[in-house]
Amino acid sequence: DLVAWAACKGHQADVGGAVSGGYNPQAREVWQEGLRIPPVKIYERGVFRKDVWNMIFANIRYSIVEEDIRAEMGGCVVGERGILSLLERYGRAAFESHLEYLFHSTEKMMRSEIEAIPDGVYPAESFVYYDGFNKGSKFKISLTIEIKGSDITFDYTGTDPQTQGFVNAPYAASVSAIILTFLMLVNPDMPHNDGIIRPIHIHIPEGSFLNVKYPGASTFGNSITGPHADAILKALSKAIPNRVTAGWNRMLAFAISGKDPRKGAPYVDILFNALKGGSGATHGVDGYDHIGLINCAGGILAQDPEMFELTTPHLLLKHEYVTDSAGAGQWRGGLGVETLFKIYGENVTGVTFGDGVDEEARAFGLFKGKQGSINKLELTYPDGTVYMPQSKEVVKDIPKGTTFHEIAGGGGGYGDPMKRPVERVLKDVRNGFVSLETARDDYGVVIDPLTLSVDEEETLKRRGRAEK
Repeated sequence: DLVAWAACKGHQADVGGAVSGGYNPQAREVWQEGLRIPPVKIYERGVFRKDVWNMIFANIRYSIVEEDIRAEMGGCVVGERGILSLLERYGRAAFESHLEYLFHSTEKMMRSEIEAIPDGVYPAESFVYYDGFNKGSKFKISLTIEIKGSDITFDYTGTDPQTQGFVNAPYAASVSAIILTFLMLVNPDMPHNDGIIRPIHIHIPEGSFLNVKYPGASTFGNSITGPHADAILKALSKAIPNRVTAGWNRMLAFAISGKDPRKGAPYVDILFNALKGGSGATHGVDGYDHIGLINCAGGILAQDPEMFELTTPHLLLKHEYVTDSAGAGQWRGGLGVETLFKIYGENVTGVTFGDGVDEEARAFGLFKGKQGSINKLELTYPDGTVYMPQSKEVVKDIPKGTTFHEIAGGGGGYGDPMKRPVERVLKDVRNGFVSLETARDDYGVVIDPLTLSVDEEETLKRRGRAEK
C-alpha cells in the first residue's frame, strides 16, 4: 500500500524549450516554454527506464541537469529509507496517527496566530509591470484579506485577466506565494506541514493572471511572488503593523548562456550575485542588505566571486553596495548592489525576466518610510554602444567583450526617517551606505564632510523644523 511519497524538488538550469534556461518572455503558450512531461516513471518496479531517461535528456541543453536530477533521485531514496525505518520501528497505524497529531497540533498553532490578528477586512493592491509585448502595460493584483476568528481568507476578485505572454501564474504558484509571505508574519518555530494551511482559505478567479487557464504561458509565475507579497504586506500593515515589512526590492534577473571558450562547453547562469537587492525594513529592524528574493523568503545564496569567474567566462570588475539605494526610515531598507563584469563567452544570449525598473515599482515604504531605489540593467558593447534591455526580453548575439552592468535596488524604509537615531545615520554615512546629502535631507542629520562628525546645532534645527 502507498503510505507516503518521498519527493525532492529544485530549479534546473534548463527544461528544453525555445530559450536556454527555461525563461521565454516571447512565449504565448505552454508548448513554447519547455518540454512537457506527463507523470511517468523513471523506475518501473525497481528497473531503470533508460528509454524514458534518454527521451527527456535529449531535449535538455546542459549535462549538469542530468547530474542534478540523479542527485535529487538519490535524495528521494534517502527519504524513502527514513520513512521505511519509521514504519518498521513503530508500525503503520502509529506512523499515520502521529502524522495526523502533528498536523492537528500545527493547525492549532496557526489558528492561535490568526486569532491574534484583529478581525476585519483589509484590502490592498499591487501591480506587475510589462508583459514582454506591450510597453507601458501593467496588471493589477486586487486583494482583500478577511480575518474572522481563527480563519484567514485571501480573495483576489478583481485581479486582471491573464496576459498574452508568460506573465501569468498557475494556481499552485500563487498559493505558494501567499503561504510563503504569510509565514513570514507568524511564529517562525511552527512546523511546516499540512496543518498550517487548514485555516487559510484562498479564492483566485480562474482566468486571472494569478490563476492562468490552459494553455497560457506561465514561466514567470514564481517571479510574481514579489508583487503578490507587496499586496499582502500592504493589506496586513493595517492589522499587524509591527510584524509586516516594507516592500522588498523586486527581482530583475538576467539568465546568460553561451559557450565557454576555456572548456569548449556550453554554460548557463542566472547571476544571483547581481539580482539580489535589499529587503524591506520592519519595526525595530533595518532591512537586510543584498538578500535573496522575497520569492524564497531571502534564501538565495550568491556565488563566491572566485567561483563565479571559475565556472563562467566572466571577469568580475565590481560588486558592492549602492549608496542611497535603501529607502530612508526610522529603520532603513536593505541596501541594493551594483555588479559589473566583462563577458568573454561565445555565442552568448541573455534573457531578462523580472520587474522593478519602473518608478512605480520601487520597493514601498511604510509609516512615513521612503521607497527603495529601482533596478537598472545595461550592456556596453565593445564598440561603446550602450543597450538597456526591457525587463522581459531575449537579447541575442551578445558580442565577446561586452560589459554587463546591473544595479539591484534597495528595500523600503519603515517609520519616520527623522526619528532614526543620529548615531545610526552617522554610522551609515561613514560606511558609505548613506550620502551626506541624504543624511541631511531625509534624516535631518547634518554631517561635516571633512571630519565626518555631526553638527548637532544644525541637526537640531532641521529635525525641529520637520516636527512642526
